[in-house]
Amino acid sequence: MKIAVIGYGSIGKRHVRNLLDIKNIEIIICTKQKIKNPNMKKIKIVKSMLECIEQKPDIGIIANETNKHVKAASELVKQGVDIFIEKPLSNSTKDLKLLKKTIEKQNIISQMGCNFRFHPCIIKMKEIVEKGQIGKIIAVNAESGSYLPDWHPYEDYRKGYAARDDLGGGIVLTCIHEIDYLYWILGDVKEVFSVTGKFSKLKVTSDDMSAIILKFKNNVIGELHLDYFQRPNFKSCKIRGEKGVIYWDSDHNEVKIHLTNKKRWKTILKVGKYERNKMYVDEINHFLKCVKTRKPSINDIKEGIRTLEISLGIKKSSKLKKMIGV
Repeated sequence: MKIAVIGYGSIGKRHVRNLLDIKNIEIIICTKQKIKNPNMKKIKIVKSMLECIEQKPDIGIIANETNKHVKAASELVKQGVDIFIEKPLSNSTKDLKLLKKTIEKQNIISQMGCNFRFHPCIIKMKEIVEKGQIGKIIAVNAESGSYLPDWHPYEDYRKGYAARDDLGGGIVLTCIHEIDYLYWILGDVKEVFSVTGKFSKLKVTSDDMSAIILKFKNNVIGELHLDYFQRPNFKSCKIRGEKGVIYWDSDHNEVKIHLTNKKRWKTILKVGKYERNKMYVDEINHFLKCVKTRKPSINDIKEGIRTLEISLGIKKSSKLKKMIGV
């Protein structure tokens, strides 16, 4: 099996490292960077999409800049290549309908790279909600804060796509994980409102904080905070239902439940120290299994488009200074 990795930034490098542990595959890296190739038997380097397509890959992993995702994906699906697209899918909805139509027509297996759908605590929270253990869901609070210069200390954060609006960066799109997993757990969103913009002294051209209200179609109310300037890094999610509350945070990596008829919290899943890379390994393994069985991914192109529509709505609502439908 030939797997093409389009783009060789930090996430492209991570995928290549993980793919090297899989037997019976060849890796094609498509990048204009000058890179050393320590594994010539398993890796081939090409400089253009044309050269990449000439290698006839079976699978494409789209890991270049956000604003180039759709173009690269479109070129591959036309050749019948199954695709894994890193988050966010794009920074606009341009050409997405055509991409989706081609994927469906060609019977392409697609998956979005929102790896928190593979975090054991997020999976457990979804399971609790679906089983009705805390009753009808009323509200959710989630947050994700981190200090952007800490992401890749080996490079100038100002030059990375996350800091640049022109490359499709910014807090809402780059940190789309929370929007994605809340949509996955609680269902579709009908209205959004946000205050989104640049508030810190970070030298970025994109938004660096977003305070968001989500109104789901099932009338659940969500409050979400995202930022680029928090230290230490922290993520959390609290879901409130008529019969109780469930909670997770990245410091403890455990899921706790407090039912209204009980006096104290109960830990129902304790992960403890969690190797973050496992999510990336699990999502790729899921994708490869879907490719082999020809069964849809849990996060296919349709899911990716919807999460993007919600995210772009969040940015638009801030500009319009009002709640809008999505």
